[in-house]
Amino acid sequence: MNQVVRYLTKSRFKLAAECPRKLYYTGKKNYLDRSLDDSFLAALAEGGYQVGELACLMHPGGVRVDELNHQVALAKTAELLQQDEVIIFEAAIAVGTLFVRVDVLRKSGTRIEIIEVKAKSYSAKKDGDFKGAKGQLKSDFLPYLQDVAFQRYVAQQALPGHQVHAFLMLVDKEQSSTVDGLNQRFKVVLEERRLRVQVTPGTTPESLGQFLLAKVPVDGQVDMILSDTLRVGPADLRPFPEAVDAFALAYTNDNPLPPVPSSACGGCQFKATSWQSAEQTKSGFHECWSQAFKWSEPDFMGSTVLDLWGFLRKTQLIDQGVLKAQQVTLEDLKFDGEEPGIDGMTRKHRQWYICQPAWPGGGEYYFDGAGYQNARNEWKFPLHCIDFETSAVAIPFASGRHPYEITAFQFSHHVVHNDGRVEHRSQWLCAKPGVDPNIDFVRALRDALCKDDGSIFRWSAHENTVLNKLREELLVSATSPTDKDALISFIESITSRSVSPKEKVHGARTMIDLCDIAEKFYFHPSTKGSNSLKKVLPALMNSSTVLRDTYSKANYGGNGVSLNFVEPIAWWQEHDGKVIDPYALLPPVFDDVSRDETDAADEGLSEELKEGGAAMAAYARLQFEDLSDARRASIENALLRYCELDTLAMVMAIQAWDHMATAAASKP
Repeated sequence: MNQVVRYLTKSRFKLAAECPRKLYYTGKKNYLDRSLDDSFLAALAEGGYQVGELACLMHPGGVRVDELNHQVALAKTAELLQQDEVIIFEAAIAVGTLFVRVDVLRKSGTRIEIIEVKAKSYSAKKDGDFKGAKGQLKSDFLPYLQDVAFQRYVAQQALPGHQVHAFLMLVDKEQSSTVDGLNQRFKVVLEERRLRVQVTPGTTPESLGQFLLAKVPVDGQVDMILSDTLRVGPADLRPFPEAVDAFALAYTNDNPLPPVPSSACGGCQFKATSWQSAEQTKSGFHECWSQAFKWSEPDFMGSTVLDLWGFLRKTQLIDQGVLKAQQVTLEDLKFDGEEPGIDGMTRKHRQWYICQPAWPGGGEYYFDGAGYQNARNEWKFPLHCIDFETSAVAIPFASGRHPYEITAFQFSHHVVHNDGRVEHRSQWLCAKPGVDPNIDFVRALRDALCKDDGSIFRWSAHENTVLNKLREELLVSATSPTDKDALISFIESITSRSVSPKEKVHGARTMIDLCDIAEKFYFHPSTKGSNSLKKVLPALMNSSTVLRDTYSKANYGGNGVSLNFVEPIAWWQEHDGKVIDPYALLPPVFDDVSRDETDAADEGLSEELKEGGAAMAAYARLQFEDLSDARRASIENALLRYCELDTLAMVMAIQAWDHMATAAASKP
């Protein structure tokens, strides 16, 4: 029986380039792995599948090597390469224990093009040759360049006598679609957690209109990478070929390379929340730090320097042996230790409170009641809490639209009245396949908010960013709606926007950012300094008596209270002495995908959209998958419930802070 070769593939090389130790953890079921590299939900949300098929359509006549067995795929590729002229999709190439699958391989005589296709936006004006001002490769493109560099390195060795050239094929944001309904030509089929794309019959390169992908030559950038070094250990930098050999040998023999602790450990996909997770899976992060620093389980109990929110010099502290947050000094933070002023906490205050949980007034958490009340005095009832769900599809809906333009498909809207009454007043969702919802979204939002002049609240910058982008879309639209001016006026009235590098204009009813309120006036150590609503809400649920008293009874739901929860629900529930995160009380979004996979869909996205990954994936499924009416309704209902909880969570934050401020004011 032939022994199965443990190949160093391009995805494993990518892991090794990030951190050599990850090679040992990948693929092992006994280690927690939150990676989305092979996640169909993440790729679906970002449009990776459709972009891949679009790239294939741009290379007519190509032959697909879709065999999963490595040896069969290698044999088929080798046979195809006997031809003088050939295009191969997913070409398999190996040398020794190095193995790559090339998205698009184009052979013409002795010239071979290696084309790596990525669903990443690219602008020739902005991104150019992927180099920064000092000639260094830009960090946001470096992983993709390293990927194609590894492929060219393998191909050059495997195919002697050929000139191998490297290209990245990226989504060109400077182009716009010249075809309506282009994205509906790429449907997806989910089969046992594997997705494949079905291209509408009759789709040809000519029917695609303007090409939306840019083929960028990167031989110069690849040469830089191949002549540079890669880290193999903490103090072990080796030339690219030697490093690759070390990675391959370690993976082939299943030997762990030394840990390389750095700030990147904070986002490690092999990091569990504790020494050993509830599922009894191992935590690669804890194993690394135990080996590197001789730590035992108690050492992980408190905060580490990785928990310093917004601190950019974590790696420097780690290199100096400053590992635990309590070891960090005021000098390390370049902070004078002064108490928060009239404008509330700064970032350095929040960092210091992680290190030394001794804030003014003491107690379980810090809350600046006076600062909060001062901000609250500007609010006008009724209070409107809104939350958007959006997508940014790679292949546009309509002619004239650019790739990755914002698509606003859902909002939720809670109202808090002056007497404390709370109602889920309105919501909106449009996920009909092929329909561009943006204009109707703005109209529906205007109708929801125009009945009074109460204050409007958002959490973080997302809603403001989305509305400003929709305003820009209206301004340049070639097919303007009849109410264009009214819609633009509405958007301008509730948003703020920059009109110059130093000047910002604010609408008469500009949305108030509750995230900014949290950042300035509320700190709970369990949030690790984060101001994410999904971090702040559990902290408030655990510490606020008014939330416990209000939501421990099954009284949320039904007419006049909720638009989606017919049966009343208690949002404040305990398990093992801790309050359950309210989001964990919701049914899963998908009945054929695990909750862990759904939750993980937020990872890897931009910070602005990070908490909308699951909704983006759901919207993509509603757009591009042929679903039964029942399954479609189930996903839509799940989206409505989750978005409703987002705005209810904002209401809960206001209720908790109001109670805290009243309590603080009553103290002598």
